[in-house]
Amino acid sequence: MKRLKNKTVFITGGLSGIGKACAVAAAREGGNVVVGDIKSVNLDGAMKEIQAENESAVFFECDASDLSSISAAVDFATEKFKTLDVALNNAGVGGDNTSIAVMTEEDWNSVLRVNLTGVFYCMKKEIEVMATQKSGVVVNMASILGKVGFSGSSAYVAAKHGVLGLTKTAALEYATCGIRVNAISPGFINTPLLTKGGINGNDTAKQQIVSMHPINRLGKPEEIADAFIFLASAQSSFITGTTLDVDGGYLSR
Repeated sequence: MKRLKNKTVFITGGLSGIGKACAVAAAREGGNVVVGDIKSVNLDGAMKEIQAENESAVFFECDASDLSSISAAVDFATEKFKTLDVALNNAGVGGDNTSIAVMTEEDWNSVLRVNLTGVFYCMKKEIEVMATQKSGVVVNMASILGKVGFSGSSAYVAAKHGVLGLTKTAALEYATCGIRVNAISPGFINTPLLTKGGINGNDTAKQQIVSMHPINRLGKPEEIADAFIFLASAQSSFITGTTLDVDGGYLSR
């Protein structure tokens, strides 16, 4: 049986990497997927992959760091498919590798605006709809760096720690409304967000990152998508306010 059959699934940052893998998996499980993202060169190819699993999938251009843009996207999803059953708040940016003392205010704000404030904006609108329905599932894409420090990534680390706090708080606030709120903390995953950081063609840098994981490899986007489907489905009906670490053992070191 398809685990998300006829469920409306809204995914931000769904045109590449983890977001696209989650969108493909949700469509395969029968979900009516609405991909919210900034238009990019990935648009046609990504939507073709997603629609190959479920032709009902649609794209809606939006910016996760803008509340009015997110509101329009969620309104579109609910108007088209009548409900909002699952939301994956996945849109994010990496930021530059910069120490705190030399980081500019602009760099700090640009990362927090998408990775933390953007998640708040998404949750604010999504939960408003779900509370009216008295049902729904929210999954926030956090990171192992939401649980540990990482030199040169203070803005990203702070934002992802914040996402975990938002997740727990929202779970408490809306547990009696039929809404479950959880997070996923991936390890280092082989996605464009990571490879843009310079490990492509740099075997030393790549091996350093790989060696942080006891499994001794990078994760695959599809492995994070499997975790998302579990949290989005009725299989996790007694789980809320928690974080699922999918990290190849990184946090066990």
